[in-house]
Amino acid sequence: MEGLSRSIGWSAAAFVLTCAVLVMMPAEVSAVRYIVGANMGWNSNVNYTIWAQGKHFYLGDWLFFVYDRNQMNVLEVNKTDYENCTSDHPIHNWTTGAGRDVVPLNVTKTYYFISGKGFCYGGMKVAIHVEKLPPPPSSLPERSGSPGLLSTFRGQIFVPTLFAIAAVWDSFLYIG
Repeated sequence: MEGLSRSIGWSAAAFVLTCAVLVMMPAEVSAVRYIVGANMGWNSNVNYTIWAQGKHFYLGDWLFFVYDRNQMNVLEVNKTDYENCTSDHPIHNWTTGAGRDVVPLNVTKTYYFISGKGFCYGGMKVAIHVEKLPPPPSSLPERSGSPGLLSTFRGQIFVPTLFAIAAVWDSFLYIG
């Protein structure tokens, strides 16, 4: 029974320590799914240059094209075909036939999308520049020789308190 109580105590301490480490870890940036054209979708009479303006598209993001499957399509083309609305030789036809097409942005480059069948001439085209995620922000330099409040809290208060709680928890389980 003593070995069982001891192992439960160390399991609890390990759990508490794991939780503490996870709390102190910086949050990761997750991929973003953009609905092309927002609430207007992939449709004529939408200025997609304005829609894309000010957005940052990063490696791992997704584009979601929503449109009338009976009339439109989603074609990835080169820059020349984009500028001339030429749909004869697309790099990739993303049209699945459902009118709900998802395009993973998995290469850092400028993607050029058009809708064929004449809709490109009405403005159904968008250029998306995909870049690598920026590096995480570096910590600000400390203004004095003394450690900052956060590092003091983490190093001198939080971690010892965490171990004290784990030890008390372990002793209660050991007694019981």
